[in-house]
Amino acid sequence: MVKVFITGGTGFVGSTLSKDFLKQGHDVTVLTRSLANASRMPESVTLVEGDPCKKGAWQEKLPHHDVIINLAGSSIFTRWTKKAKERLRESRLRTTKNIVEALTQRQGEDTLLLSTSAVGYYGFRGGEELDENNPPGNDFLATLARDWEKEAFRAQELGVRVVTCRFGIVLGKGGGALGRMAKPFRMGLGARLGSGRQWFSWIHEQDLASIYSFLMAQGNISGAINFTSPQPVTNARLTKALAEVLKRPLLMPPVPSFILRLVVGEFGSVLLKGQRVLPRRLMTLGFRYQFPTIKEALWDLLSKA
Repeated sequence: MVKVFITGGTGFVGSTLSKDFLKQGHDVTVLTRSLANASRMPESVTLVEGDPCKKGAWQEKLPHHDVIINLAGSSIFTRWTKKAKERLRESRLRTTKNIVEALTQRQGEDTLLLSTSAVGYYGFRGGEELDENNPPGNDFLATLARDWEKEAFRAQELGVRVVTCRFGIVLGKGGGALGRMAKPFRMGLGARLGSGRQWFSWIHEQDLASIYSFLMAQGNISGAINFTSPQPVTNARLTKALAEVLKRPLLMPPVPSFILRLVVGEFGSVLLKGQRVLPRRLMTLGFRYQFPTIKEALWDLLSKA
């Protein structure tokens, strides 16, 4: 049995991980800002109330765990005002600093920190194939991911094994991006965004959970890992797959780039540019995907919805 502590664990990714770990017989503790907001968590999960952005009693609980999973951070799916950008940075960097501070109590013990990052680390590079060896970009998201990872890697000075988990867009049933994407398609209003040539790096929620278990079992892996499918797709291909799985026609014209930028501002670059990211390290290590293609993932997540 492994004792797992999760920050940001009440979202749909955290819920998926908690259920998966419990099935494996692990002991799971989830940090939540409000116990009332954690009602959908499994009963056998231990809940600790506290704000990961602030120092507190929760930091005394964390060192009693073998694996720390940091999922905390405000959603990037918003208009990036100056205030919003500050919130995105603070929620990630301050939380990670507080986690590393708490880990000073585990010096000399076998500890694994799995700290979330994002494929935005690489910046926007068109159709270039990107893996863990590529350097960071220089836009807002890339700088944020780079600084976020830097804070996590400080735990290595304490003897902690650190893995930064560079998420692609997580596709799941319980929330997140897929619900937003599927809604217009269900209404017959689905359309590609801009040129449709921009790349979309994604991961099925169950494969994501399996990657966590895989890395926990390996015992000697550290550094950056791309949490993405081995088969990223263009927006045009994603649009076609969504229409096919939901059995809706593609009648609407493409959404013009300037309209997206007008509505969501700078965040529109995420939707209109994207990255073509490959999970090179996972493939080298022999990790086996249950849902390697976008069609398989969407059929599993949407065909029964």
